[in-house]
Amino acid sequence: MSSGSASEFYFLKIKPMWQYFKGEHLSFWMICCYLFFEYTRPQAIFPVINFLPWTQLFLLGSIAGAFLDKSVKWVNTPANFFMIWLAIAIYISSLTAYYPHLSKEHYIDFYGWFVIYFLIINIVNTEKRFYLFLIIFILCAAKISIGTSKSWAMRGFGFTSWGLMGPKGFFQNSGELSILMLTLFPVAFKLWEFLKDKISRIESFLLSLFWITPILTILGASSRGSQLALAVLLLMMFRKNVFKVKPLIITAVFMVALFSFLPEEQKDRFRSSGDDRTSQQRLLYWERGWEMMKSHPFLGVGYFNFSRYFATHYPSDMLYDKAELPHNIFIQVGTDSGFIGLIPFILLIVYCFVVGYKMAKKEVYESNRLLSCSCVGMSYGILGFMLAGQFVTVAYYPFLWIGLSFLVAGSNVFKITKKKKIVRYQED
Repeated sequence: MSSGSASEFYFLKIKPMWQYFKGEHLSFWMICCYLFFEYTRPQAIFPVINFLPWTQLFLLGSIAGAFLDKSVKWVNTPANFFMIWLAIAIYISSLTAYYPHLSKEHYIDFYGWFVIYFLIINIVNTEKRFYLFLIIFILCAAKISIGTSKSWAMRGFGFTSWGLMGPKGFFQNSGELSILMLTLFPVAFKLWEFLKDKISRIESFLLSLFWITPILTILGASSRGSQLALAVLLLMMFRKNVFKVKPLIITAVFMVALFSFLPEEQKDRFRSSGDDRTSQQRLLYWERGWEMMKSHPFLGVGYFNFSRYFATHYPSDMLYDKAELPHNIFIQVGTDSGFIGLIPFILLIVYCFVVGYKMAKKEVYESNRLLSCSCVGMSYGILGFMLAGQFVTVAYYPFLWIGLSFLVAGSNVFKITKKKKIVRYQED
């Protein structure tokens, strides 16, 4: 075992993890604390500590630490160019927006992730740092999945119009909660698949809960888009086994079991898709959003201007009391910043798939299974985000930006470890 390997931590060896973490740099402490507070929101659970802007303070600490951390070196990747391109497009579209004050109110919605992305990819630069950061993400998201799936079980797996509720913040509503589960499930499953024969039965059982409970939460959250995304995700993840008789039968039985597990009211919602008022309103948002993009192709109608523009120009298409955001990530970014902003946004998603494809190659898998499995799982998570994102407005939520950061960091760590192995081989 090399000194840089994270294998001594598998799966959840607290003592060596803590010993390593204590000796780490301030920059890594701060970015880990940020991730923990962003995903678990302890300040909302325990109001007594809600007297400081914790996430902002940890980000400031990460920035200061990054300048002091000698191991932090600029990571070159095409994703950086796409991020900067998108940032410029959003900035200019805010200046030319129909309602500039609305754009100013939401600056942090994107530019916060812009900063976080660059902090993560540059600070999380070793295999051990990557693994600890990954485990924090998994544990924080799994805490939510276990809690919400337990809530669904305690109400007899019944249906409610609000689905399941996550902690206050990004994952409170059922739609956003479900997308978090779509990002957790493939990562936890791939990690379990890699480690199940290397860890104790108790650890294997615990890790299996981290990919089983997200599925239960998605089923109980009453989000049709995320449930469809889950079905596609399962087909994609196990596509190589689809045409083998035994796996095909198991997959078919599993899919039927999942559907039968849905409450009857949720099945009725699928049957009424396209005809109910919610579906009709979303169709109108998409249709008018596409018209906005065609009539304002360069910079859109303005960053976060969709709702006001829709209410002003298409009042007869409002089926509810007020206009909402477009319920589609591509329409959202396209109306926010035109095709000039939509192109880099799409390229960032494509880049995530490219990295996942490269990290899934046999030579990478055999060289570093941890990084290979983690990045493949993250790329599937981005696929789940993209699919569910056709029905909700989550372009500036953590899903893409955190997933992208993990993929860039994982790919960079793999390149660094590969170079070190080559150097050691040459020295020997």
